[in-house]
Amino acid sequence: MQVVYALQDIPRAITKSIFLAGPSPREQNHLNWRREALEILEELGFDGTVFLPITGDGLWKHSYVDQIDWETTTLNLADQIVFWVPRDLETLPAFTTNVEWGIWFDSGKAILGFPKDAPKMRYLEHHAKAQQVPIYDSLGDTLKEAVSRLGAGAERIDGEREVPLHIWKLPHFQNWYQQLKVAGNRLDGAKLLWSFRVGPNKGFAFAYVLQVNVYVAAEQRNKVNEFIISRPDIATVVAYHPRANLLATEVVIVKEFRSPVCTEDGYVREVPGGSSLKPGVDPLETMVHELKEETGLIIDDPTRIMKIGARQIYGTLLTHRAHVFAVKLNDEELEFLKRQESGKVVHGVESETERTYVEVHRLCDLIDCDSKAIDWGTLGMIFGALLG
Repeated sequence: MQVVYALQDIPRAITKSIFLAGPSPREQNHLNWRREALEILEELGFDGTVFLPITGDGLWKHSYVDQIDWETTTLNLADQIVFWVPRDLETLPAFTTNVEWGIWFDSGKAILGFPKDAPKMRYLEHHAKAQQVPIYDSLGDTLKEAVSRLGAGAERIDGEREVPLHIWKLPHFQNWYQQLKVAGNRLDGAKLLWSFRVGPNKGFAFAYVLQVNVYVAAEQRNKVNEFIISRPDIATVVAYHPRANLLATEVVIVKEFRSPVCTEDGYVREVPGGSSLKPGVDPLETMVHELKEETGLIIDDPTRIMKIGARQIYGTLLTHRAHVFAVKLNDEELEFLKRQESGKVVHGVESETERTYVEVHRLCDLIDCDSKAIDWGTLGMIFGALLG
């Protein structure tokens, strides 16, 4: 275990790290709970890095601004932030801890612990429960949770250290990062701005925004004023019924309400598709599942499915790719889908607030410049399938 005290240099390589956040003693006779925390971590066999915002003897000896800067840096670096709040309104009021909690409680890195008799903790506890942050009433259990969540960790060097472990391990982060390295570029820094977590205890970061500092090798400069928006790749299918005249080809479209949409009726129109939360799922399997879920159509013969390819949808902002497939529909399938449309049959997963409706459009109508209902990315997928 490597302990890094306030204002000490940060290791160049970190595999897993914990920041011990909470009230700090200002006098020798005040409680220095971090000494006990280090003993517990040793007993638990923790072999990572521990950031302590105090000196070795527990007293404050630094410039106030330097202390804040160091804490801000290491809080950003930490993979888990353990908030242990043995609040005492006379000796350990924990006012700064309250602010730090407000900054980090919804980051996916926080764990909250406090003794049962600690005063003024209801507000922190309320928001911990709302964000499904683990809560414990003993220091040992709080630290045990942190160690368990970190597992074996993952080595990160220099700028990589600023990517939290729960983001670093995501396949959709690694997809982006490995391509960055293939291009010969380097990640010199990162800051997690936001994450949208789902699943049990909100344990999976489905989407996130990461501000990045990238060294661009070809230009020998750093690009520092950008952020990436990431989510799992999607698998989509262009299901179509061909006609002699390409512009008369009929294409299956899914209509769905989506909050970001700027259309006259408030609905997006796109080809069927979606993503899997399970790592390693074949995009083809995901596509077949999404087609059934969103339109009711089942394609059980894989030889009918043509793989078009995978590309980013919006390369200046979004890191994820669309894996595009194509399926040529027969007359019976086309009529089935048109009945879904005329009957205004609702598809989707209601428990996930998803409601989808089938529409069948001629290609010429989809590319009509007066129509704002379909976006350029969807048009690109359709043409990629029909002309591929």
